[in-house]
Amino acid sequence: MASFLLSNPIITSSFLGKNLSINGNIRQSKVCGLVFRSPRCTASDATYGGNIQKYPRSNVWDPYKRLGITTDASEEEVWSSRNFLLDQYGAHERSAESIEAAFEKILMTSFQNRKKTKINLKTRLKKKVEESPPWVQSLLNVVELPETIIILRRLFLFSFMAFWSVMNSAEGGPAFQVALSLFACIYFLNDKSKSVARASVIGFGSLVVGWICGSCLVPMIPAAIWQPSWTLELLTSLVVYVFLFLGCTFLK
Repeated sequence: MASFLLSNPIITSSFLGKNLSINGNIRQSKVCGLVFRSPRCTASDATYGGNIQKYPRSNVWDPYKRLGITTDASEEEVWSSRNFLLDQYGAHERSAESIEAAFEKILMTSFQNRKKTKINLKTRLKKKVEESPPWVQSLLNVVELPETIIILRRLFLFSFMAFWSVMNSAEGGPAFQVALSLFACIYFLNDKSKSVARASVIGFGSLVVGWICGSCLVPMIPAAIWQPSWTLELLTSLVVYVFLFLGCTFLK
């Protein structure tokens, strides 16, 4: 026995749990002591959901059901549900990815539906115009919708003319203000159509139509609504400003 031990000595290590042979062979033995785990392995287990709460609806196919909202939920409700779920399950990587994927899918679907609605609305309007009577089509052919800034600028100009006429009302009416408004209308129309003759015809036409409508409508308004100092000419001029604004803004 002694000769056998001397010829093949064995060193036992309680930390490694293995029997090391002088000849270089490793013999496995049972580990009866404590089991040591690497901190790196523990962190890895936590990353993949070892002690982190997982989202139970991560595998739900319907994005609305995955976020726990209805199909008619508003955009604010979608954002609120997404933020709430990420606060609870954002630490779990797969759960966070599933929540974000459902959120992005709902937003993309909403964007596509809005785009289709706009296209359908334009198609319906175009179809109604095509099915309308000839006189309606002719009327629409001479009407255009300018940019919002242009509408606001011209509205401000004619509103200023109306305010000026009211503040400086005279017995003969605001003839000077009406003349300035007519010239402004012709200038805007000429800048648009590049034709002085066409601009002049439309400008004078708007003035005449406005004056006739004002002369017919103003007497029907009860006198208690306006101040006693306001004359018939002044009120008719206010109607003329409206027609001049419409003529130089929306007519081609």
